[in-house]
Amino acid sequence: MSNIFEMDNVTFAHHPTMPNVLDGFSIAVEEGSRTAILGANGAGKTTMFYTLAGVYKPQSGEVLFRGEPLDYSRDGLTRVRSEVAVVLQNPDEQMFCSLVEEDVAFGPLNLGIDRDEIETRIDKALRDVRMTEYRRSPLQQLSGGQRKRVAIAGALAVNPSVMIMDEPTAGLDPQASMEVLELAEKLHLQGVTVLISTHDIDLAYTWADSVNVLRNGKKVFSGTSEEFYSNQEEVHLCGLLSPSTFNMNREISALRGVPESPYPHNVSEFLSKFGKAGAGRVFCVACPEDRVCDIYDEAVREAGSGARIGVYGSDTRYGLSGKKIDYYFDGIDSCFTEAVLGRDSVLFYDPVYDPLIKERAGALKEFGSDIVLEEVR
Repeated sequence: MSNIFEMDNVTFAHHPTMPNVLDGFSIAVEEGSRTAILGANGAGKTTMFYTLAGVYKPQSGEVLFRGEPLDYSRDGLTRVRSEVAVVLQNPDEQMFCSLVEEDVAFGPLNLGIDRDEIETRIDKALRDVRMTEYRRSPLQQLSGGQRKRVAIAGALAVNPSVMIMDEPTAGLDPQASMEVLELAEKLHLQGVTVLISTHDIDLAYTWADSVNVLRNGKKVFSGTSEEFYSNQEEVHLCGLLSPSTFNMNREISALRGVPESPYPHNVSEFLSKFGKAGAGRVFCVACPEDRVCDIYDEAVREAGSGARIGVYGSDTRYGLSGKKIDYYFDGIDSCFTEAVLGRDSVLFYDPVYDPLIKERAGALKEFGSDIVLEEVR
């Protein structure tokens, strides 16, 4: 694929008398990719995002969007921002309205979207972030975590080609953080390029195709997570730590005298590599919104009374509210773990995640598990 963004030898400082925040910085972001931006506080991650979106104009170097130099005229920046949505670390910096629904509608209104379509987008975006019941609430009455969810909903409502999220899980509870990961996966499957900066190294390790690491305004690494975390000296110089799954894989591989590769990224892969891999069945149910509840009873009956039940995706989770669910979050890995342990499970999910489930099941074979996926329609 081609690069959607490129930064070539970019230098930026907030004032001529101040140090450079970006210092000869270069990066290429492939269209449709899942990219994690890592680095300690002050490394330049947020400034990089502002520069990509055209908020900051570099003193030297060049920023390219779809192969063309960024146009800093009003029309040029409007074009970029019609495709690029940014969720800032502090949601208060991007909220301009008094009510939740007004703030979510702000971006689409500025793009001239039809009002009926905007209403549909507000409903969908708020449901994706579990904020539907707060639609008419004043923003100042919400907690910091709730305002973060509203900020994400506002970005989703634009239907962007590029989603940039600066520390999207900061201030969120664990369940909301898992939902952010689901949303990032959904956007990727819909063809959206997703960039996330985060201090949650375990999240980045689970999710990203590639990582770019910043230190003192320079890019010091670009590639796979495994390559970066294998260089412990560089990891520590960048103010980071290795993910827990990476560390456990390294230590247990050494104890057993086996290669570190392949590298597990989640529980089911880890158990497949170091445990006794079973071949349980996962009954997969892609749930259309109009008959989520109808299909529930049929699938559970087919799987049997002992099967655990997992959910993945906001639409299905919303549709199955009130039903018996064992794994409300991280349903894919939870159900796959059941299968690795030789037990059956039922996985209900939004249809958009179907390719992800097949991809994750295929990846398990590399670790010695050949779980059985059975589609229920």
